[in-house]
Amino acid sequence: MDDQYRTIKDSSSGLFKDRGSKFIAISQPVSNPEEAKKALEEIKKKYHDARHHCFAYRTGTGEYEWRVNDDGEPSGTAGKPIMGQIRSFNLTNLIIVVVRYFGGTLLGTGGLINAYRSAAKYSLENAVIVCKTIDYTYKLHFPYAAMNDVMSMIKEENLEQSDQIFELDCTLTIHFRASLEEKIIKRLRLIDKLSYERVDH
Repeated sequence: MDDQYRTIKDSSSGLFKDRGSKFIAISQPVSNPEEAKKALEEIKKKYHDARHHCFAYRTGTGEYEWRVNDDGEPSGTAGKPIMGQIRSFNLTNLIIVVVRYFGGTLLGTGGLINAYRSAAKYSLENAVIVCKTIDYTYKLHFPYAAMNDVMSMIKEENLEQSDQIFELDCTLTIHFRASLEEKIIKRLRLIDKLSYERVDH
């Protein structure tokens, strides 16, 4: 199973100029559509005097959530070319907003597509691209008597743990790479009276 994805480390920008118009692309890491909308609002405030704030975002892994917006430019000339760059760099969990300052000359459909695509591309070329793992989180419930078995399994599999409550009834949260899920669940099932649930959805 492929449990890695590519995204950008932090914000970056790119600039493209054509016949007086300026296209400034800002790429920003986000982990869900709500963060993408917040980032868009902040960029709109910063560049409040620009004529257009066109964008594309993609979040998630496997099943993506995404959106493109031309913000008043002719349909298909801004959001789609921006998204095209996100796809061609094979990235997720980011938004690219391209703000346009109009220079007085109409660029035509081809000119606009090229401008938005180029600005988005430059901002990604200036970004630090990182590979991250898809991680799962499971909550375990077990009696105190099973503690040794649980802790041995965690140690042997080198799992990250958090939120331990050790009483007569114990709970514990474990974190691991998605590709290990099948193996970890097999081991959990061998521990007497232990129940588990995945909690990262």
